[in-house]
Amino acid sequence: MKGAALLAKAFARAAGEGRAALIPYLVAGDPNLEVTGRALLTLAHRGADLLELGIPHSDPLADGPVIQAASTRALAGGVTVDGIFSLLREVTPRLGVPVVLLVYANTVFRRGVERFVREAAAAGAAGLIIPDLPPEEGREYIAAARRAGVATVFLAAPTSTPERLRLVASCSEGFLYCVSVTGVTGERREVPPEALELLRRAREYTRLPLSVGFGLSRPEQVQVVARQADGVIVGSAVVRVLHEAVQAGKEGAAEEAVGSLIEELRAATRK
Repeated sequence: MKGAALLAKAFARAAGEGRAALIPYLVAGDPNLEVTGRALLTLAHRGADLLELGIPHSDPLADGPVIQAASTRALAGGVTVDGIFSLLREVTPRLGVPVVLLVYANTVFRRGVERFVREAAAAGAAGLIIPDLPPEEGREYIAAARRAGVATVFLAAPTSTPERLRLVASCSEGFLYCVSVTGVTGERREVPPEALELLRRAREYTRLPLSVGFGLSRPEQVQVVARQADGVIVGSAVVRVLHEAVQAGKEGAAEEAVGSLIEELRAATRK
């Protein structure tokens, strides 16, 4: 089954249960790929509907301090794209939910577009999010991804014009990533009203599922967004909780910490 179909199935399953899909995010290789693999399995088995896995980058422009620090730790530990693809080949058959990779454009183009998307598909990735690649500059990538059966997910922001929303929606597959704020990722106190307004505007241009990310970390925030969105993406909170548990050094603490968090967040996704 191609990536877009896998993503559609995951969103349909959650909608059939009266929920928004829950999409936790992890940085691959923080603190190492072994822990990443165990955390992915825990998240999938304890409530995630989809998984978003970030490929570390030295200059992650869209990421706030928590995810930036995680990327720095992963790179310092020697994580590589080859290692991440190897991990995916090992764990995706056991997850039961699709994985979407978040990767910056330089990583894709340095490896070669055709090679990257082909290897990502072979590793089990259902889709790719490239936050610094605008559709106007991504024609080569979009074509290659479609040939490989990998869904392309573009971002819409509160500042997106109607013309921009129409463009990113028409180029996306699987779902449309709606950024809740103009800025970077990170835990925030409240759901910005412009996030909900973006959902309303985006629905005028696409029938794709709409997922909201950036700044969502607590159950009450997830609950607010889940009333209108088809998916809720939680990144910094998951990355932080995993790191703190690893630092505590107790056997199994990391898996239990992210497992407990994801169960709490999933309970808040009901419409």
